[in-house]
Amino acid sequence: MALDLTRTEAWLFLPFVLPICLWVIWSDLSRMKITNRANLALLLVFVTLGLFVMPLEGYLWRLSQFAIMLGIGILANMIGLMGAGDSKFLAAAAPFVAPGDYGLLIMLLTAITFVAVLTHRMAKHSALRRLAPDWESWHRTGKFPFGLALGSTLACYLVMGALQSG
Repeated sequence: MALDLTRTEAWLFLPFVLPICLWVIWSDLSRMKITNRANLALLLVFVTLGLFVMPLEGYLWRLSQFAIMLGIGILANMIGLMGAGDSKFLAAAAPFVAPGDYGLLIMLLTAITFVAVLTHRMAKHSALRRLAPDWESWHRTGKFPFGLALGSTLACYLVMGALQSG
């Protein structure tokens, strides 16, 4: 399945985005927080590098996705569907997604969220927990570090884009 995300875009973004995704995953697992600094770094990567690989019209459309998702994220946070850090990460990640890939990304996010919740819950109740006994995500009842799924989804999407043929 070909993505609308080009290989060039994916290869350019991936070395900068992957460490931020790992930072978000670690931070949310360990402290149940996705920092503004991580979200701003992610947005800065797109704002600076996107100009080099995209036509201006496409670049501006992708930037508008940031504003749209920020508005949706603020509403989702206000009604308690997700944390503020999760909402801001979604907004900062939105410009990396090519419009033709929305459906694929939703399926990817759904599958990764399912696996992330299952894996987190299993690790929480296993000996693996001893590797990081002080992680906040083990102790929060009824809360899930959604940054695990969000960061993994963006990283996987970019890897898929980088590895596609053509």
